[in-house]
Amino acid sequence: MQKTLKIKHLYDNNVLNICLDTLEKNKQALIFVNTKNSAEAEAERISRKIRVNEKDKKTLEELSNKVLNTLDKPTKQCKRLALCVKQGVAFHHAGLHSAQRELVEENFRKGIIKIICATPTLAYGVNLPAFRVVVRDLKRFSAPRGMSWIPVLEYQQLCGRAGRPDFNDKYGEAICISQTDSEKEKIIENYIEGETEEILSKLAVEPVLRAYVLSLIATEYVSTKNDLMSFFKKTFFAYQFGEITKLEKIINRILKALKEWGFIIINKNDLQATLLGTRVSQLYLDPYTAHYLITCLKRAKSKIIKEFSFLQMISYTIELRPLLTVRVKEYDNIEEKIAEFQSSLLSFEPSMFDMDYEEYLKSIKTALFFYDWINEKDEELLLDQYNIRPGETRVKLELADWLLYSSEEICKLIKLHGLLKEIQKLRIRLRYGAKEELLPLLRLRTIGRVRARKMYNNKIKNLEDVKKSDITKLTQLIGKQTALSVKKQVGQEYREEKVKVKKGKREGQTSLKKFEKKKKK
Repeated sequence: MQKTLKIKHLYDNNVLNICLDTLEKNKQALIFVNTKNSAEAEAERISRKIRVNEKDKKTLEELSNKVLNTLDKPTKQCKRLALCVKQGVAFHHAGLHSAQRELVEENFRKGIIKIICATPTLAYGVNLPAFRVVVRDLKRFSAPRGMSWIPVLEYQQLCGRAGRPDFNDKYGEAICISQTDSEKEKIIENYIEGETEEILSKLAVEPVLRAYVLSLIATEYVSTKNDLMSFFKKTFFAYQFGEITKLEKIINRILKALKEWGFIIINKNDLQATLLGTRVSQLYLDPYTAHYLITCLKRAKSKIIKEFSFLQMISYTIELRPLLTVRVKEYDNIEEKIAEFQSSLLSFEPSMFDMDYEEYLKSIKTALFFYDWINEKDEELLLDQYNIRPGETRVKLELADWLLYSSEEICKLIKLHGLLKEIQKLRIRLRYGAKEELLPLLRLRTIGRVRARKMYNNKIKNLEDVKKSDITKLTQLIGKQTALSVKKQVGQEYREEKVKVKKGKREGQTSLKKFEKKKKK
């Protein structure tokens, strides 16, 4: 239902005017924009114009400090979010650390945060009490066409966040922003009166189909070709398109590949998964990726193995995409790195005229990002150098760990036990983002790479050194509670009241006020 809203025109920014009107009604709003940078910028613009009630100031100050100190060392993004939250505003996108996203969502539900500026990822699977939804951007960049209108289904998903019955809203308001009358007419035509797009089956996409075919055979859900074809004839793809002949050709090609890769045995009409094929299915890998990993791991015998060998190997998989983009000015540097690590690379380098060469360069850059991470480069540097935010870092690290664990499992089955130790060590270093010398200290609970580095630099390099270290010195380095915990883990217990440390000997958590003072200077 369309209706006319009377909103005071206080500023040239229409989104800001809508937000101020929403706050006057003591309601909350979600603002949807098309990029992470836009979400941050819009949240900052709104936060500068909002006055916080005296009763909310203390709560928002505490929440702001929590947001700021989520990471061991706050990044520029952490500072930006903390300053916005102090005014009851937040931004939300995939680049935020998961703990920060949870804080934003939880406190929006409580009504502490009033406005969230977000990318469309917030519209999927998150139930928030928004009275108003403002869709600022109905266009998004998509190569090679440039800026294009978002799908009607996505528009409906965004607007569907407004007026949630679970939060006692009898109705909600969804507002689209247009710059011209012609754009307004286009929005009404496309979205208000437009038809939703058809839902199309993606079953014929080979990476999806490969995994399903192997899974059906590995779980013994089907045991013959006839059973397999019969199963796919009942799928949505078959119902929607009726192109069974096309699907049969694809499946036969996949069966042939699975057999060549050693994942299944075909005996006339009978199908059976090998031990390797069953494990690949259990690992939820695309069989093509598994075959690629096996090929790379077997090449390790003739290579000088380094951490970068495995990092580039996993970076060239479908599962880790999208990879980090290589800018034109970076080409020379990336190609120099290829030459530097040439004797250690496990994947085959395509010809520079090959269509895959661009992805190969991206895999090198992505591997360099992982390499910097395990060599203790902080998240601020990674953000500046690779344009990858803390939340995106965590996602990439989780995927990398899964792929390395899969490589570890494959090594056991193809009897490449000599690689296991190196892969296991690399997984730990990826988890903590630390050099190998810190691994003994990282075995301790509550010790991450920052505390481990402080200890190591102060000649506490292993568990024996922890035992010998003075409790007062340890407290000054890593804090009283952590020091007591660490000592307890090595079999030494101290009473808390016996540990005395002079004030000012240890720097505590970063305060938002310090950052505000620095910003003013």
